[in-house]
Amino acid sequence: MQSNSAKDDSDEMEIIPSEHNGTVHDTKNEDSGDIHRAEENQKSNIDPNLYLYDDDLETRPHISTFISSIANYENTIPAATDPDAKPAAPSARMGTLIGVFLPCIQNIFGVILFIRLTWVVGTAGAVCGFLIVLTCCCVTMLTAISMSAIATNGVVPAGGSYFMISRSLGPEFGGAVGMLFYTGTTLAAAMYIVGAVEIVLTYMAPWASIFGDFTKDVDAMYNNFRVYGTLLLIFMGLIVFLGVKFVNKFATVALACVILSIIAVYVGIFDNIHGNEKLYMCVLGKRLLKDIPLDNCTKEDPFIRDIYCPDGKCEEYFLANNVTKVKGIKGLASGVFYDNIFPSFLDKGQFIAYGKNAIDIENTDGQSYNQIMADITTSFTLLIGIFFPSVTGIMAGSNRSGDLADAQKSIPIGTICAILTTSTVYLSSVMFFAGTVDNLLLRDKFGQSIGGKLVVANIAWPNQWVILIGSFLSTLGAGLQSLTGAPRLLQAIARDEIIPFLAPFAKSSKRGEPTRALLLTIVICQCGILLGNVDLLAPLLSMFFLMCYGFVNLACAVQTLLRTPNWRPRFKFYHWSLSLIGLTLCISVMIMTSWYFALIAMGMAIIIYKYIEYRGAEKEWGDGIRGMALTAARYSLLRLEEGPPHTKNWRPQILVLSKLNDNLLPKYRKIFSFATQLKAGKGLTICVSVIKGDHTKITNKAVDAKSTLRKYMTDEKVKGFCDVLVSQQIGEGLSSVIQTIGLGGMKPNTVIIGWPYSWRQEGRNSWKTFIQTVRTVSACHMALMVPKGINFYPESNHKIGGNIDIWWIVHDGGLLMLLPFLLKQHRTWRNCKLRIFTVAQIEDNSIQMKKDLKTFLYHLRIEADVEVVEMNNSDISAYTYERTLMMEQRNQMLRALGLNKKENSKVDSQNDEKRNSIDLDGPENADAPETTSSKDESTEKADGDFKSSVKPDEFNVRRMHTAIKLNEVIVEKSQDAQLVIMNLPGPPREVRAERESNYMEFLEVLTEGLEKVLMVRGGGREVITIYS
Repeated sequence: MQSNSAKDDSDEMEIIPSEHNGTVHDTKNEDSGDIHRAEENQKSNIDPNLYLYDDDLETRPHISTFISSIANYENTIPAATDPDAKPAAPSARMGTLIGVFLPCIQNIFGVILFIRLTWVVGTAGAVCGFLIVLTCCCVTMLTAISMSAIATNGVVPAGGSYFMISRSLGPEFGGAVGMLFYTGTTLAAAMYIVGAVEIVLTYMAPWASIFGDFTKDVDAMYNNFRVYGTLLLIFMGLIVFLGVKFVNKFATVALACVILSIIAVYVGIFDNIHGNEKLYMCVLGKRLLKDIPLDNCTKEDPFIRDIYCPDGKCEEYFLANNVTKVKGIKGLASGVFYDNIFPSFLDKGQFIAYGKNAIDIENTDGQSYNQIMADITTSFTLLIGIFFPSVTGIMAGSNRSGDLADAQKSIPIGTICAILTTSTVYLSSVMFFAGTVDNLLLRDKFGQSIGGKLVVANIAWPNQWVILIGSFLSTLGAGLQSLTGAPRLLQAIARDEIIPFLAPFAKSSKRGEPTRALLLTIVICQCGILLGNVDLLAPLLSMFFLMCYGFVNLACAVQTLLRTPNWRPRFKFYHWSLSLIGLTLCISVMIMTSWYFALIAMGMAIIIYKYIEYRGAEKEWGDGIRGMALTAARYSLLRLEEGPPHTKNWRPQILVLSKLNDNLLPKYRKIFSFATQLKAGKGLTICVSVIKGDHTKITNKAVDAKSTLRKYMTDEKVKGFCDVLVSQQIGEGLSSVIQTIGLGGMKPNTVIIGWPYSWRQEGRNSWKTFIQTVRTVSACHMALMVPKGINFYPESNHKIGGNIDIWWIVHDGGLLMLLPFLLKQHRTWRNCKLRIFTVAQIEDNSIQMKKDLKTFLYHLRIEADVEVVEMNNSDISAYTYERTLMMEQRNQMLRALGLNKKENSKVDSQNDEKRNSIDLDGPENADAPETTSSKDESTEKADGDFKSSVKPDEFNVRRMHTAIKLNEVIVEKSQDAQLVIMNLPGPPREVRAERESNYMEFLEVLTEGLEKVLMVRGGGREVITIYS
């Protein structure tokens, strides 16, 4: 019985139970026609192939819209707004060579290479010197490996190690290490300034001394360094304040000077393979002399005799030994390398001499005469501390990550290549210096025996001024870079607001410069200059850099051992053991070099850490410490109560709703196996079953059911908790479980529920409970997984191969991307390959869509094949109309049967007419005969009426068309897949029996012909991110 009028086709009916007599009355909504027509007009803009997801597309973007919005993302953290600051010009995108390799080379090669490496080689010997350099290079290489893993784990904002550590280990560690890094960078500027002054005063213009002849008085030399260092600091500070552009341009000049100077040294070594006549030393016995003109370098010369025989009585060592001239640069062919193999460590005040004979090195009478003495006590560990600043600067590339075209590719390659290059230069220089220069000259730190000349400069080709000018300019450039970078680092820490007392330094000047931070940097740098000695500054700043590098290694180790789902570095050549070795090396070198400096650095870090912790750093950066807190007890629960976990720490905290059979046994065992396989990404699992009844009467059944549930969990190796709830209604019980399960921050965020396979046979209750559960899960903003064909899922002890196909129709937080990644962490699915399919609409550019999707997966660090499926807008087939009609007829028949069960007596003819027109498309027939209580008669009547239907509801036809078309494509592409993961369409918004029954039919059609399907619906929040 059908009506052909448009009005009748658009009428919607509702079933409302009567409160008076318990019968069911049919009530017509007078405005339903207008509402339905408005809904039809609104849906007309939706692609017919995706009509099944029309409700989702209103709040969740289609894949083409989503990936196009992130295709051109910016990998920089927006700077804090400053009303006075000028907008920065867009930065150029640099490659590996310009953006990482060369800046690292410039920052690693420093003043130590030119003014201290020869002394380190002479004092430690070739073997120990090689080990010193190798140890320092190993520290930086291991740190670079850890840094590369962190830097490639998503998009790293500009900020270097501070941002890496703070976002990996949390604000407490980040703030502490950030301040250490800032202090180290500032003291590095002081060391560069003192080194530049030392080059000028000692080797270029000794006549400029204002405290007399500093070759005879060490204190006078250091006082000169303090005065001239202060003046140079003021000058460089003004340059940084007034012209940052000049600093950046000068960096290119400094880099060129470094490269040319090193090339000149190598050329000079081979040019002087047989030595040269430039440098000669005057030696008394085995002791090295200073301030002796070569023309007077004989024992009988009055100049020397006046020194050692002032009152006519000569010094004993002078009388017992001869005075000789010794060539300083002997060349590789001389075999001097064998004289420089073993170490020559001295105590302060001992004479520099060949060998270790006490007669030659001990100062017995307290008079130094013109003999050169050791100004500090040397040891293997001390020399490590002095040399270590020469290998720092590996963060230069990561500091520029915001300016790199592909930071995830450039940072590892550029940094590691720079370390390999500089390490090769350092290690070969140790061997070449040991094989070229005389041992005494190597140990003459300030070149006093050769008239205040720089040893490296006299090796170089064509003359010493290439090295002197080059080393001075490069050292000056490194100092300017430090003075430029340190204030900006301090300002970044202040703007993060994790250290309250730094708040004043977050402000910028009208030109956008961190003026306040620059002033504080200059003050701290001046304190370092007042030390006046590179040999004191180097070990001190080594502590801060070693602490920083140690925390980089710790961050990588923690993230690797936690195995958080977000930890997917594109750089694969790392391991947690390498990070721990790097951390151990950092701590060992700190303690060996100077235990009191190490205590100062550690004490500073602890104080800042506790201060931030005490003041309450309310920052959530998805760090590893927060990830560890998820598995802790009371303390962690209280901390997690402050808010939901960060996207990077999100992992499925699973609530498994297990249905029990009549024997109180779980109906689907493999649903526990599936939960175990997802647990490869760790997380929380809670298994719950609901029993219908009165808890006071069936308590023992509940206890037995819980024991059985626990046994199943143990057998399937599900690590978690289980419980059984007794409720008067299954649906209400499930709703209560979903709303209340969990404790604090450990509440489940993902629900797994089995598919109701017998929903057609069992009548209304089975699918009604299922849909009620789906709605409850969505209302609680939890994710939902519905495995269909669960009995065909693999066991946890099996290994399978093949494809996992993801059909990504709408974006619901990225759960579809994360789930296959987590499954592949388990041995069962590890050999499977991922394939991602998405559907292109008519207006979409499928080629660009595929490219954008590949870009998105690249930044997610997920490897998968991508295919964009184009679905043409074909006409709705007769088969679609037939399936829709069968669905509607079935609903009407079941409804008629249901009404008969509730009728105990005859109803009047008016009620008969309403009952016969109950369906959306159902016509009104005033001539219909009166319905009797006989089931057979009612069934025959309903069947006869509905077989005459010729036009099903257009709303249902469209949805059925989507389900059929999508199913055809999915079956064609993924029939042989080991698992098909797809979006679960949202349930109907209207709580009406027809709509709900139709929804179940649509899902059946959508998944027909597929053996193993996982339908997924996100919880309304992002669970995966491209950022680090």
